[in-house]
Formats: sequence, structure tokens, C-alpha cells
Amino acid sequence: MKAVILVGGFGTRLRPLTLSKPKPLVEFANKPMILHQIEALKSVGVTEVILAISYQPQVMLTFLEEFEEKLGIKITCSRETEPLGTAGPLALAKSKLLEDAGKPFFVLNSDITCEYPLKEFLEFHKVHGGAASIMVTKVEEPSKYGVVLFDEATGRVKKFVEKPVNFVGNKINAGIYLLNTSVLDWISLQPTSLERQVFPSIADAGALYAMVSDGFWMDIGQPKDYLTGLHLYLDYLRRKCHRLLSTGPNIIGNVLIDETAKIGEGCVIGPDVSVGPGCVIESGVRLSCCTLMKGVRVKSSAHVSGSIVGWHSTIGQSAHICRMAVLGEDVHVNDTLFLNGVVVLPHKEIKSHFVKPEIVM
Repeated sequence: MKAVILVGGFGTRLRPLTLSKPKPLVEFANKPMILHQIEALKSVGVTEVILAISYQPQVMLTFLEEFEEKLGIKITCSRETEPLGTAGPLALAKSKLLEDAGKPFFVLNSDITCEYPLKEFLEFHKVHGGAASIMVTKVEEPSKYGVVLFDEATGRVKKFVEKPVNFVGNKINAGIYLLNTSVLDWISLQPTSLERQVFPSIADAGALYAMVSDGFWMDIGQPKDYLTGLHLYLDYLRRKCHRLLSTGPNIIGNVLIDETAKIGEGCVIGPDVSVGPGCVIESGVRLSCCTLMKGVRVKSSAHVSGSIVGWHSTIGQSAHICRMAVLGEDVHVNDTLFLNGVVVLPHKEIKSHFVKPEIVM
């Protein structure tokens, strides 16, 4: 069984982190985003994952070489020479997908996190007998998304309503699909949208079905949602795999600390914190609702909250980083500075105070 992960795009919503890595390789809870998905796919019998990519292909190819053998799954690339939307990449990979003619294949957006109920999704797809299945999730603010209207009893999709002004429903497309290879006949090799062009046509033919996922879900393609997704994911670990979370007298709530990180005395960490490999947290540090990527050093008495700190960055002694600050790779913040909602591009040294949101070039 095969799967396609849609990796296209330049990751602009998650800059400056994506100036150093393609978005799917940015770590989420100490693991590349895309690795969460590949592991979930392998667990339900997928033997080959096709990455549809257009940005930084060589970096992605290096990733393939590293993880193919580790995971025991074949990972290949289908490279776009021009952006093809969410459907065009399937036409580009058509010959490979048809190698398993008669078997459905998964399609996933690369910047989502959820519980991945893929086993149940497969069973749902087999039972209804249609050409395509989409996973939907319930949200509190459907006006931000495209709402899926479907028969609650059978799952048959009736239509889609994009960013409705008036309430029409609260189930939205979760970015996970199961498609029969016959769906490829609906798609041509040109920029095309699965959501806006292909799926409405299949729904009109009565062959598109929706399954509701009751677990957590979040699009983590931008900083605020990334941190919300981290909160949801860590809460999921607490309920399902609590042994993976860190514990101790100075740990508050759900915290994930890589075993190679070093934590000083008197630190208070949590809730909703992810500390990456090789990080050094000196004494008296306070961390809450934040992610520290690999190799970050936080000096004594510093405070990081509601923020993301990129790889190999340094937070100075008694500095405060807060309110959705996002620091790129190799950023160095001097002692005692207060950064509130600042976005800092990679390889910068911050010597003066920035107390309002702005980009530090």
C-alpha cells in the first residue's frame, strides 16, 4: 500500500524556522513533523511513502537516506518543477500509484498533527465502497475553514462551503484522504486543488464519503497553531503514552525533554514544553508553553514562554522571551533583554530591546 504526503510550498507561514529547513523537517515534539506521519502510515501497512516536493529537494533527499533504513519503509520523491497545488502532484506520481492498481492510497497534508486513526479510516473506506474518503474534524470556529456538509448516517458528502459567514456546520477537512486509483482519472497534470476542484466533482457523482475523527487535530503550519498543536499532542501523550513524558519535582504539567538535554538546578519547566536534543538549561530557568529546538542554550534565570527558539540559539542570562516570539537558527540574545512577540531571522545577535512585534533582519 502506498501513501502520498504533500510537501509542496515554501513554508512561509512558519518562517524564520523554514529558512533553515523545509517545513516537514521542522521538529514538532522533538521529531520532524513528517516523521510522525510516516510512522503512523507504516503502522497500518503502508510500504511506500511518496513525498511530493518542490522546495529544498536536496535536503529532503538527505532525509530519505537517513530514515528509509531506520524505519524499514520505502520513501521516494516526486519533484514538482512548478507548484501543482494539492491534486497535481497525484497526477505527477500516477504511474507509481498505479503499480498498486485496485488498492486505495493515502494522501496527507504535511503540516497537520492528530491521533491518526488510520486503521479505522481504512475500514470506513472499505465499507462504504465509494471512490474517495476524507477525514473531517470538529472545530469551534468553522468560519476560518472549508466546512464539509455530509449525511451523518452514511457519511456521503453533499457539498463544501468555504469559510462560511453564517453557521452551516462545524466539521472541516482534516487533510487526510483515502483514494482509489480511479480518482486519478479525475486529475490532470496541471495546478489543481483537491479540495476546491476534484472533491466537489466526486461529491456530485455521489462517490465521496467523510469520516469524523473524534481525537485532537491541528494545522501546525504557523507559530501560534504550532504551539496549540504541541499542547494537544502532549496531552494526548499523557493519556496514551505517559511514560514518554518527563517527570520530576520541578516539572509542571506535560513536558517532553530529550534524554541528551542537560537541566540545571532550580529550574521550573512546564506546562506544554518540548526541549530538544543537546539543549543546555542553566540554573533557575523558567520555561512554559514553548519549544526549544536542538542545541539551544538558555542561561541562568532566563524565562521563555509562549515562544519557539530555533536550533543552536542562545538565550542570555535573565533574558525574557515571550508572547509568540520566534527565533530562527543560531540567534543569540544578550543578557537581560526582553523580547515580546519578535520574529528573528537566523544567525543574528540581539543586543538591544524590542518590546513590540517586529522582524529583526
